[in-house]
Order: sequence, then structure tokens, then C-alpha cells
Amino acid sequence: MNMAIELVRENIECEQLLGENTCDTAIRAEYLVPDTHPDVVRILTVDSKPYIVNKEVMKDKVYLEGQIEYNVIYLAKEEDKMEVYNVTYMGKFSNSVEVIGAEHKMDCECDCYVELMKYNIVNERKVAVEAVIKLKAEVYRNYTFEIIKDIKDSDDIQMLKNPMEVDKIVGTANSDMVAKCNMKIPSDEPEIGNILKCDINIHKKDIRVMENKILIEAAALISLLYKGKDTRDIVAVQEDVGISKEVDYEGVTSAMETYTDFKIDAMELNVKEDEQGENRVVDIEALVKAATRVMFKEEMDIIQDAYSPAVFMEMKKENYKLNVTHGQSKGEVVVKGDIETDKNIPKISEIVMCSGKVCITEKRIVEDKVIVEGVLNVDVMYKTRDENNYIGSVSEEIPFSCPVDLPGCKIQMQSIGKAFLESVEASIEAGNIAVKAVVQVYVRVNYIMPKEFLVDISPVEGEIPKKKSSLTIYIVQNGDTLWKIAKKYFTTMDTLIKVNNIENPDAIKLGEKLIIPGRAYM
Repeated sequence: MNMAIELVRENIECEQLLGENTCDTAIRAEYLVPDTHPDVVRILTVDSKPYIVNKEVMKDKVYLEGQIEYNVIYLAKEEDKMEVYNVTYMGKFSNSVEVIGAEHKMDCECDCYVELMKYNIVNERKVAVEAVIKLKAEVYRNYTFEIIKDIKDSDDIQMLKNPMEVDKIVGTANSDMVAKCNMKIPSDEPEIGNILKCDINIHKKDIRVMENKILIEAAALISLLYKGKDTRDIVAVQEDVGISKEVDYEGVTSAMETYTDFKIDAMELNVKEDEQGENRVVDIEALVKAATRVMFKEEMDIIQDAYSPAVFMEMKKENYKLNVTHGQSKGEVVVKGDIETDKNIPKISEIVMCSGKVCITEKRIVEDKVIVEGVLNVDVMYKTRDENNYIGSVSEEIPFSCPVDLPGCKIQMQSIGKAFLESVEASIEAGNIAVKAVVQVYVRVNYIMPKEFLVDISPVEGEIPKKKSSLTIYIVQNGDTLWKIAKKYFTTMDTLIKVNNIENPDAIKLGEKLIIPGRAYM
């Protein structure tokens, strides 16, 4: 008997975290102070900002190229007093992060941060900087395979279907936002002489998915440090600027999950005069790039098995390893630290500015949670009661640990983690510097699940053996299911349920007697 089988096929697109790794890159450079600047007497701090400019996935590794901007803030002697100046330099770095199994054209997410920073004065016109930059790479393998989703006009074919959740990536929505600020310096502060430093921290993030659109909202905390005009005063001012963007993205729904990365791509500063003709206005404009990754779980009925009571069929099955997202979650931790000041330095009178950066050093999965450990690198600039060395700076590493609850996660699963600085502040307590910061942590947990899929069905030549008896009494054996029994005797589950008055097809009992109608084949 020939039977045409019309199969409904579907492509399953999978993304799997192939691996992640880090490597340390040491860089050292010497820079000359420009002729426009006075001699260096003492370096207060070096603010460094590394970023990746190029990435390439290669055989078993990821090659990364980056640049680092150094902002050297130092004390110089002018006449009989010390004054604060700054100068900026650019450096380059490159290295390869080993990720076994990586291949060209695979997707990669990368990041970098300064793990260690040292600086010293070579001579009054030359400074040396040393840094250890940690490079991080996550490589993802994308693959597609085809399965049999359904069979058309399948009256003569019995199918056993089971529901299954499949992770699907909708895609990444890239959007540009502009953080604009018209910062005005209060009248009780000196007017602007020159800008020493400007930082922008993206916080208060709120990402919502609606039908065919993504609403991105956040705040950009702009921190400005400047030296007053015709004065030695160093002043810090802040302003929180709201940013938002509504991104059209076909196919997204409110039930989907997202993760958004923010990056400051460019920034412009322009000092202007106010109505009184004083330099008290700073126009700040920064380009903020947001990359929103959208994911969802699709429930599909997967054909686990099939047969026909009328014809032999050959079924081809393949095993695939699926990457399953167990879940994602966020946590928050308050990080506190006490920085002891050097007894030899002048007594601190006032905190000028506090800034920080966070990085993850370790993460591990325990039952129902992910433990994320990291370091807060904090820089504090302060005023002293010493007329000569009136400005000082100190840097410190403060470790933190943040448990993120994620019910159901297991030790053998994989985790992705990111940490963000929500806020940081410093105060003077008992002569030391007390630091308090709020750090937010994001984790996503995955695991690999092997799964057998039906990939092809074809009829096989040959006749179903003739049945020899009008009915058969079958005693349920260990491991039997109603499906297995129906398939064995070339009948249907519906027939067995009807003939035997079975109320629950999933709960047949060991030793139970079933009637197999017709001349059952033995």
C-alpha cells in the first residue's frame, strides 16, 4: 500500500553560549606635558576610560582592539602656590581572549575595564602610566535545524505530541539617544576657569516592551569638575538628565524579556557666558547608544513519535543540544567602605568629588541563586587644611558580594553576569573617608538540554501482518504506556480508550487487563 505523506516542517533557530573568558593586558606609556601647561609637581589622580574599537572572532579566540583615554589631574607650582591642572592622552591596546571552539563569524559580546592603574612622574615634563586592562569575551554559537512539526491530512497516522518550550531570539534593537544638559553654575560658586573632568553614569533604567515597540527610559547623571577662574577653588557640580526613546520593532510583545546595554559613544562640552557675561553655563551633549536584546519562549507541540495502523513508516530522529534560558533576574547591594587616610598628609576638610566603577571578579551558581562578587574602584578628591597642598586624592578597591535570587537554578548551569553603578557618595567620618555605593547586578542563567527531534518520515514497502484473532487480552507490563500498546498492535489510542472505558489514558496500572479489538497481530 502506497501512502503519500505531506510533512509540515519548521526551522528551529538556536543560540548557545559557547564560552566566555578573560585575559589581562598590560600597557605602559610615557607622555610629555604640552608646552601650554606648567611643570608637574604631584599627580593627584589619573582617570582612565578604556573602550573596545574592534573585535574579531577567530579560531579558538577573540581578537580585541581598544583605546584608552587618560585624564591626568596634577598639581603645578605657580608663583608661591600650588594650582590644579589636567592633561589628556590617548593610548592603544590589543590582545586575544581564548575561547575554545570559537570560529569566524560567530557572535561575540565583549567588555573591558581597568583592573590596575599606576602612575608616576618621570621628570617635571614627563609622566608615566601603567595599566592592566581586563578584556572579557562571550562567544555565542548560532545554528538552525529542521524538524517535523505536523503531518497534513493525517487521518491514517497516529501522532504523539508533547509540549516544549523553545528559546527564540527576536533580535537586537539598536537605538541612539542624546543626553543634553544646560548646566548652570550657582552664583555662590566661582565662574569656570577650565574643565578638569566630566563623567556620565547611566542609571535608573526602565525598559518596557509593548506591542511592536520598545520604550527605553533612563537617567544620565552628569558630574562636572572644574577649576574656578582667578581662584584655586576646585568645584564639582551634578545634574541628572532624563533620556528616553520609543523604538519601533515589529513582532515584539509585552510578554517578551529584554536586556539593554548602554554605552556613552561621544560627548561634547561647551562653556558659555551667562546673562552677566560670566562663564557659568556649560552645554553638555552626549550620544548614548542602547542595544536592547529581545527574547521569548515559544511553546510548541513537538512530534515525539508517529505510526500508521495501515502502513509501515520509517522515522528519522536526530539529537540536538538546545540552549535553554532558565531565567534572568536582578539584584542590588549597598557597598560600604572606609578609606584610611595617610597620617602624613594634611587633614581632610571637605569632599570635592567621588566617582566609581564596578566590575565582576567571580560568579557562581548555588541552589536557587547566583552569587556575584566584584570590586568597586572608587576615586575621591578632597580639600585639605594645608594652604599649599590644598587638594588631595585617594583611590581604593572595595569588594562586594551580591546574591541574586533565581529559583530553580542549579550548580551545573551557566551564568552571564553584569554589574552597574547606580550611585556613589563619600563623606568624612572620624578623619577617614566613608564610601557608600549602590550596585545593581543582572544575571541570566542557561543550561544545555539534549533533545531528540523527528526530522523525517517516509513510508516503507511491505504489508501490515494479518491479524489472527478477533480480540486480544493484554496485561499491562512495567514501562507500558497506552501509546506503546496501541502502536504495538497497530490500533489507535482512541480505540483502546473507548473499548476499555479508560478515564485517564496517562494512568494505566501495572497488571491491568486491556482488550485489544480486532484480529490483533502477535
